Amino acid sequence: MGIHVDSQRQLFHLQARNNSYVFQIVGRGYPAHLYWGRRVRGTRLEHLLELTPRASFSPSTADDNPALSLDTLPQEYPGYGSSDFRNPAYQIELPDGTTVAELIYDSHVIQKGKPGLEGLPSTYVENEEEAETLELTLKDAYSGLRVVLTYTVFENLDAITRSARLVNDGSGVLQLKRALSMSLDFAHDQYEMVQLSGAWARERYLHKRKLVPGMQSVESRRGASSHVQNPFLALMANGADEDHGDVYGISLVYSGSFLAGVEVDQFHSARLFMGLNPFDFGWRLEPGASLQTPEVVMVHSHEGLGGMSRTYHDLYRSRLCRGVFRDQTRPILVNNWEATYFNFNADKIESIAKAGKELGIELFVLDDGWFGKRDDDTSSLGDWFVDRGKLPNGLEDLVERVRSMEMQFGLWFEPEMVSPQSELYRKHPDWCLHVEGRRRTKAREQLILDLSRKDVQDYIVQAVSDILASAPITYVKWDMNRNMTEIGSALLPPERQRETAHRYMLGLYSVLERITSAFPHILFESCSGGGGRFDPGMLYYMPQTWTSDNTDAISRLKIQYGTSLVYPVSAMGAHVSAVPNHQVGRITPLETRGHVALSGNFGYELDLTKFSGEDNEIVKKQVELYKEIRHLVQFGDFYRLLSPFEGNDTAWMFISKDKREAFAVYVSVLKEPYAPLSRFRLKGMDPDMNYRLDLDGKQYGGDELMYAGLPVPQFHGDYESRVYRFTAVE
Repeated sequence: MGIHVDSQRQLFHLQARNNSYVFQIVGRGYPAHLYWGRRVRGTRLEHLLELTPRASFSPSTADDNPALSLDTLPQEYPGYGSSDFRNPAYQIELPDGTTVAELIYDSHVIQKGKPGLEGLPSTYVENEEEAETLELTLKDAYSGLRVVLTYTVFENLDAITRSARLVNDGSGVLQLKRALSMSLDFAHDQYEMVQLSGAWARERYLHKRKLVPGMQSVESRRGASSHVQNPFLALMANGADEDHGDVYGISLVYSGSFLAGVEVDQFHSARLFMGLNPFDFGWRLEPGASLQTPEVVMVHSHEGLGGMSRTYHDLYRSRLCRGVFRDQTRPILVNNWEATYFNFNADKIESIAKAGKELGIELFVLDDGWFGKRDDDTSSLGDWFVDRGKLPNGLEDLVERVRSMEMQFGLWFEPEMVSPQSELYRKHPDWCLHVEGRRRTKAREQLILDLSRKDVQDYIVQAVSDILASAPITYVKWDMNRNMTEIGSALLPPERQRETAHRYMLGLYSVLERITSAFPHILFESCSGGGGRFDPGMLYYMPQTWTSDNTDAISRLKIQYGTSLVYPVSAMGAHVSAVPNHQVGRITPLETRGHVALSGNFGYELDLTKFSGEDNEIVKKQVELYKEIRHLVQFGDFYRLLSPFEGNDTAWMFISKDKREAFAVYVSVLKEPYAPLSRFRLKGMDPDMNYRLDLDGKQYGGDELMYAGLPVPQFHGDYESRVYRFTAVE
């Protein structure tokens, strides 16, 4: 592992565990991308760059070398206006109104370890031997723009991170119009593009499409990473699938508006890029000022999508998530939202908690409606004081009632929002995002607090902290239930209004850093109408996210499958809810609801007091099973076996790092009469080990399980499932 520089050839070779990433300084000083893929020794990598005159409409950059054109040169951080007609990574406007810039190599520095990014979440290392970092400095002498490209290579993972810091070393003001985190050019376009797209209640569905000439991209313009698109994109080489072939993934550690895409040019090369969305974005760089872009985590796998996913899982689980809960198994919880909605009192909450305790549940979470005068979703956001009508003896009394049963207590917040019908809004109507003279568009009867403001940040920190300090609370669900409109700030001058959305994110990250640092004993879970902000940026502060407001087990097959492409199962909240399901009306067996929810941070979201005796026995067994296997689910290696996007059946499995324990789930959606007998194969087992299957007590070879497989279960009815536990035997 390491970063190797050949000064004579001006060649930079970054080597991760099984990967190489190579670029070279050419011409006047342009960083040209040469290679990203399986690790190579690097005997003569400069031959990968072929400079050939293409066409008169691709202007030559060098008089003495007609073959050198920025329009055809594969680049590391391209600009626009100086002979490259493709999408640029950056764009600036100079004081004279022009937008031409040309970054030239100036210097580089290599250091052990991985520095953090100012004001932004990022992956990290715990000792400097885990990674090595290259800082490549480029300059545009005319404008005074300096860009520092940062590359970090991890020792034990096939991952490389990239980001950019743009600095104004000139004497005039520069206006940034575009500032992406990374860009690189592939030599050809023979790839499928993989994206995770959807909507509220059907987040992160898997979509694939072959690249075609022109632009293909995913983006959010919502001020959040969003339910609609996820800040992730992958390219699959021809012939690649779940387990084989080259896959290139990029994932943005950011929670706001983003852009990721591929441009296929006239010569069928493919430019891959990602970063802040330039739509409605601007950033004023005064002399001496800088802007740091978010980090992109780049993963190459030669073992298909599955290999890519396991790299992301290991990295995000252990070197993105932080705090005491990073390495701890998570408690089984019951949340009262779908049980009571806003209609509850202390006695009702206590009865649900008591029923949960009898079933072995460890944590009770009080959801929306405990504060202000919050009897529906039309009021009180921002008024973070207890509703004495529902809780006459205060929050402390309710927490004590629950904790007296030896259960933990958790609480729901939505701190980034304000209701027009609230004491806070009546006192500070200018504290929300708004444009003076324009309508203040409401969604869910709420507005968004302007977190670009320090006074608003301080209020949120104080209000939330006061509640958290008032009682022994060990869990917080942090929700956010609308996207940005009328994006403006009362405190920013006109020339900085386009900075509002990004400044909001920087303010949010500051708030989260302050609160989570002050309450390290609290497990924080991120939520945004379910999975509307399921992104790496939030995982840096909160090690788990509510995967979707859709709790239907069959819907969750696709939602959880798609989410697993990038995010570790330890990050996914998964609950059993009532039937008919509140989102889709489907009726599924309690066993199946449990089996699907077991593959996440397990819990229940229904009225436990309404269970029958038979239901109670099923739930007790589910809870007991999860306590036995949650170390596998949360920290084992995850393998997708059958895709819900490709057939009627879905299957997946977890296996411990030492290969001695495994847990698999098989779900059939619709019963097919007289279906052909078939088998399904496990993955990741040790072929030389024997395993005992708990269903029948029989022993199977790891090679047999992977190469011959197990019989597909024959179910009687729709929406049926089965779980399998394997233990290695000597």
